[in-house]
Amino acid sequence: MIKNISNLGDAAIYCDFGKEVNKNINSNVISYFKHLQELVKEKNIEGITNLTPSYNKLIISFDLSITSYEKIKKILETLKIKINNQQDSKKIQIPVCCDEEFALDLISLSKKLKVSSNKILELYLNREYFCYMTGFIAGMPFLGDIDKNIRAERLQTPRVKVPKGSVGITEQFCNIYTFESPGGWNIIGNTPLKVFDKLNLSNPSLIKPGDHISFYKISKQEYVNWNE
Repeated sequence: MIKNISNLGDAAIYCDFGKEVNKNINSNVISYFKHLQELVKEKNIEGITNLTPSYNKLIISFDLSITSYEKIKKILETLKIKINNQQDSKKIQIPVCCDEEFALDLISLSKKLKVSSNKILELYLNREYFCYMTGFIAGMPFLGDIDKNIRAERLQTPRVKVPKGSVGITEQFCNIYTFESPGGWNIIGNTPLKVFDKLNLSNPSLIKPGDHISFYKISKQEYVNWNE
């Protein structure tokens, strides 16, 4: 449930669900996010212009000419939400090629963690991940929680350019770079799958908050042939 509601500037509300980052708290965020989305879609709430969920927060932007902080806060305080009601969440399998030219940090990560490269990949692939949020760059999913034995800090010196499709890990999360971008995550592979399609205006993101993701390894040849 929401622990605190406060102003965020003149035309946004900050909903705080707690300090921890875990699946239960994030499920609360997503439940509120989806419920509010439906209310806005059905025009049962006026004036909300955008909803932005994160690990444990939800930001609600609104049009001051239509509504106010007080009105939306009152709605939030009286909402009855069925938590964890995520029947529309999907299970998605993502192919990943972990050949040396794509796994940019696998060798250095192995040395840092004192875990073999093969073991890192085994622990990474043998797990289902939960999408906490998307963001930073369009459609980039933040997926948790990775095995404790392969958790590592970000790179000390971030890359100026991380290739599109790169699969990275840091701390308890993994992600997929939907576009070429600067970044400091440890890159262990690359997917040929289009995770974000900017031409699909109605549904550009393959992965959404609440979805369950697993990865499976493919060969370099399968990677090359994927989009032919």
